[in-house]
Amino acid sequence: MRRRAGYGCAADARPVGDDGAVPEGDTVWLHARQLQEALGGAELTRTDFRVPRYATSDLAGRHVVESAARGKHLLLRVEGDVTLHTHLRMDGTWRVVGAHDAWRGGPAHQLRVRLVTDEHQALGFRLGVVELVRTSQEDRVVGHLGPDLLGADWDLDEAVRRLRADPESELGVALLDQRNLAGIGNLYKAEVCFLHGHSPWLPVGAVPDLEAVVGTAHELMEANKLRWDQVTTGDRRPGRSLYVFERAGRPCWRCGTPVRVTEQGDPLTARLTYWCPTCQPR
Repeated sequence: MRRRAGYGCAADARPVGDDGAVPEGDTVWLHARQLQEALGGAELTRTDFRVPRYATSDLAGRHVVESAARGKHLLLRVEGDVTLHTHLRMDGTWRVVGAHDAWRGGPAHQLRVRLVTDEHQALGFRLGVVELVRTSQEDRVVGHLGPDLLGADWDLDEAVRRLRADPESELGVALLDQRNLAGIGNLYKAEVCFLHGHSPWLPVGAVPDLEAVVGTAHELMEANKLRWDQVTTGDRRPGRSLYVFERAGRPCWRCGTPVRVTEQGDPLTARLTYWCPTCQPR
């Protein structure tokens, strides 16, 4: 069973996969939910920012208003018009432990943020982005994002409109572009393309069922957002939870053809793409 790095998971777990993949939006959503349960409404008794820019910042004495996810971004809002904006990048994680418990999540030199209340402490390890912004100006860091697949304001039509604005873009690349829709990572990109029988290299303008493709991504993320393991096949047994993602060289569940993997996209930002050459011919 796939385990996503986060609350209650092994300290050395990776967020998603072994291909350097940034965590999926549902992983970040679940991180935000756990932080909300632990810190929401509580007063911060101590804060520790271990990044040079904010080394002297102190939010002690302020109450946490709420924790929220926006695509793959985490926004921890604190009273006084302050938001702690973090991004997990490839292997970041937030851990919640008791206020006086031993740390979990990584060695001390990997700790970037520590937030303490009377009952809990939230520990942010290996965070790729740490910054304090005004809550009233959050658009400065997340305003570029497309509709959030797990947001209260999810808009299927707007996501499809943005995707169709560049009909020559490859489907796999377009689904990962957070400006089109926020939250999809390598796992859901690969699985959604497989489920609809589309090559990840198919131009967006040639996708006949684009609304259904995006709708499937939304449904899968909604179904998985309350658990740390991600399942697209309906089978939670180890090794059977996904169709193609991280199954290179193994037989396709549908046709038996070995699943393939290669890089896709601009050479500087290319990501691994998994697909079945029989079910998803290029």
